[in-house]
Amino acid sequence: MKMRDIYSGRTVLALGLLAASLSVQAEPLRVVSSFSILNDMVKEIGGDKVMASTIVPANGDAHSFEPRPSDAKTLASAQLLVINGLEFESWLPRLQQAAGYKGPQIVATEGITPLAFEGGQDDHAGHDHDHDHDHDHDHDHDHDHDHDHEPAHDHAHDHQHANEKDHSGHAHSHQHGSQDPHAWQSLGLAQIYVRNISKGLEQVDPANAEYYQRRAKDYAQRLQELDDSIKTRLQAVPVEKRKVITSHDAFSYMGKAYDIRFIPLVGVSSQAEPSARDIATIIQQARSEQIQAIFVENTVSAKLVEQVARETGAKVGGTLYSDALGVPGSGVDTYLGMMRSNTDQLIKALQP
Repeated sequence: MKMRDIYSGRTVLALGLLAASLSVQAEPLRVVSSFSILNDMVKEIGGDKVMASTIVPANGDAHSFEPRPSDAKTLASAQLLVINGLEFESWLPRLQQAAGYKGPQIVATEGITPLAFEGGQDDHAGHDHDHDHDHDHDHDHDHDHDHDHEPAHDHAHDHQHANEKDHSGHAHSHQHGSQDPHAWQSLGLAQIYVRNISKGLEQVDPANAEYYQRRAKDYAQRLQELDDSIKTRLQAVPVEKRKVITSHDAFSYMGKAYDIRFIPLVGVSSQAEPSARDIATIIQQARSEQIQAIFVENTVSAKLVEQVARETGAKVGGTLYSDALGVPGSGVDTYLGMMRSNTDQLIKALQP
């Protein structure tokens, strides 16, 4: 065999091994998020370095969600799990057990001081929250990723919630304890979500750490710009007019951030059933305070909202997106799109 042929063969082999190596390195990180809002954040930060999927789909109600065998299969193949925490995903321990998932997990709300519910559980229909309206995102905005949180360590079994019980028969109470889990409704707090997700991706995939940091910084800047824009736009609505009724208690963080008083028909769980007395109390409150608008939510039946609207004469202001994004192409299929849409709906209904 000629020496030239030997070198040629070695070159082909080396190129083949290099291509195989690059192929392995280019394989995107498989990241599974508990619900669609987190999934969008992962996509924004992870870009083409991740293959992102969600367990609870678009327009899905995480409060009433029941995992399917296909969800266990999806989670079993994940290299990283991203959850909200604050007992939002009451079904997660069962799914983790079914999937056998013991891998790394990011708790997106780590480092956030949650708002508390009145009464400490999910039975406070009709109770509006007295927010102090101080800035709810007084954390560091420099996004330098040097905070002390280590969200990506393996603590899949640290979140066996106190309300976990025998779920045979699916008789779920969906109580969420004393903490409000809906922190993503504040664009300021969403920037903590971004930092936690980025930090977790960096730890699991250190080779692409700078890539994640760069995208997280850009995304956080866009969140801050929208936050500033919302504050400016809401100046057209007098604070005393910023009162609306919503389906369930999912907007306290948004209320605190923007001086809006959200009066929920039911508590944190969209599955809670208000009593006749609860409904009567809200109807009386809506009349006495001349509340102009009542909103349905994309994950909740509009039946109760429509009933209260008829009784009070308040107009149905539109649909607010609370616990899930809309379907692809809807304009509310991203977190930024969702927050813009919610703001548009509120201002349209409340402007004098």
